[in-house]
Amino acid sequence: MISGLAMGLTLIVAIGAQNVFVLRQGARREHVTAVVAVCACSDVVLISLGVAGLGRIVDAAPWLVDVARFGGAAFLTGYALLAARRAMTSSPEVHAPNPVPGSQAVLVRTRAAPVVSTALALTWLNPHVYLDTLFLLGSVAATHGDDRWWFALGAAVASLTWFSALGYGARWLGRRLESPTAWRRLDAAIAVVMLILAVKLATG
Repeated sequence: MISGLAMGLTLIVAIGAQNVFVLRQGARREHVTAVVAVCACSDVVLISLGVAGLGRIVDAAPWLVDVARFGGAAFLTGYALLAARRAMTSSPEVHAPNPVPGSQAVLVRTRAAPVVSTALALTWLNPHVYLDTLFLLGSVAATHGDDRWWFALGAAVASLTWFSALGYGARWLGRRLESPTAWRRLDAAIAVVMLILAVKLATG
């Protein structure tokens, strides 16, 4: 279990589209529980499939990874363009729950459905998640024999712990993003990260 926990954290604690999205939603303090639940539960499902040995299916049909790769690249490019648009807007909207008192900032809330859909897309259209969970975690878990499900439990705990810490821990960041300019800068950084990840996916 400790081995699974350590390896799970090693794989998941990295700058990626999913983590950037969770961080942004945490800073917004908006649908954080739903986003954390989607990301963590998706990881649990993928880890379970990997430990069960279903990674052989993807190994037999490598085109599935290519579909996820190009689909993910297209999605990340679209998300990057939306973030860039938010960064360049001159509207005094603040995407945070606590605008500065007396300012002209206007609270803009996003409905839960688009947020959850984005979290699902960023998770399931990322080919690395299949390589990391179905292949890598699955392969290492197999070396533990009958104890492989304890390894899987440790990896699942790592995922839940990380996403909870990232989502709810980002609340302090929200208090430092109480102006339109600060949020535009954050969205600009997100746009750059997403575009870089999209190019990396598209180029293999």
